Amino acid sequence: MTLERFGSVGGQDVLQVTLTGPDGMTMKVLTWGAVARDLVVPSAAGPQRVVLGLNSVEDYVAHSPYFGAIVGRHANRIGQARFTLNGETHILDANEGENQLHGGTMGFGTRLWSMVDHTASSVTLSLVSEDGDMGYPGRLRATCTYTLLGSSRLRIELEATCDRPTPVNLTTHGYFNLDGSPDISSHRLMIAGDYITPTRPDLIPTGEITAVAGTDYDFTASRPIHGAQHTLYDTNYVLRGPYGELRHAATLESPTNGLSMELWTTEPGVQFYDGHLLDMPVQGLSGARYGRHGGFAWSRSASPTAPIMPIFPRLSWYRGRSLDKSASCGSLADPKGFVWELCPSVAVALCRRCVSGQTRTKKGHSPCRCSMRKPWRSIRKEWLSSRAYCVLVTLPR
Repeated sequence: MTLERFGSVGGQDVLQVTLTGPDGMTMKVLTWGAVARDLVVPSAAGPQRVVLGLNSVEDYVAHSPYFGAIVGRHANRIGQARFTLNGETHILDANEGENQLHGGTMGFGTRLWSMVDHTASSVTLSLVSEDGDMGYPGRLRATCTYTLLGSSRLRIELEATCDRPTPVNLTTHGYFNLDGSPDISSHRLMIAGDYITPTRPDLIPTGEITAVAGTDYDFTASRPIHGAQHTLYDTNYVLRGPYGELRHAATLESPTNGLSMELWTTEPGVQFYDGHLLDMPVQGLSGARYGRHGGFAWSRSASPTAPIMPIFPRLSWYRGRSLDKSASCGSLADPKGFVWELCPSVAVALCRRCVSGQTRTKKGHSPCRCSMRKPWRSIRKEWLSSRAYCVLVTLPR
């Protein structure tokens, strides 16, 4: 592990940590935004960079679209930048029109984190978000641990505790390109999701859940990201359940070098963005130019605007409890070697009314046990009227 100064923000130093794994994989992490700035994996053709990154902290502050950052307190969008919890309405910082994106103007991905522990192959960063920060209730402490393991695996562990009920939806926001080409359109993608949550023009979900079969959004079988249709994607996919259990969510493969990346997750959805708005005015790593479709991002999380739409699974935090998320990249050797997985956590879903565990329906949602025998329309109506939805919490160990 090496540690060096990368620059400064607001008069405070930004540090860069370089980690080395047992199999030669290397990673560079910044204390600004807990950013995974660089990730180079071994391949048959030699070391291969698989993420997008920038060359200075000034470039990150001025131009980064959350490259490699840990975003929160709530990743993705919250419509009208407000939510109601326990009868109290909380007004959030709106940083995308009337909505909030990735936790607000000063979300976790644009803040300085503190380094609290490190080894040659791992680093732990910590951040404190005070009560009222960006409009959220409660004083919350988040930690992020990056660890390089054997067999070229990367584990990412996210954990937070809060002293009041508050929605939390932490996730990683890396941009990937498996072969260094200027356009990832030819990368082949499979997503294990039969439904998406359609959005309005401002990318806030309408509340509908629609099937992908027969549409340009169907990635249930591996195919190039952009074919003749060239549809643009910034879309939340409803993954096949059961939620809370580790399952294969997606696979991406480069036809150029054979590297592949598998996504495994315990989360209810994955947001897939094809980088169609990328147009970086500054150079990237090794002088790369990141233009349209220069990389893609996918985030494992709750559905967009989940705190205000009870038909979507949501994440809530309660006093004295913490939620633990882990992710790991396993076996990065090619071909079919790049694996990114979200490991099982101790989280369980509990219904506020019957205190039962989560169950599975063919529609992909997790109604509580007291509703599981009812048809889907009845369950949806009940969630909207009596708010008997399942809440993801973590019980004390």
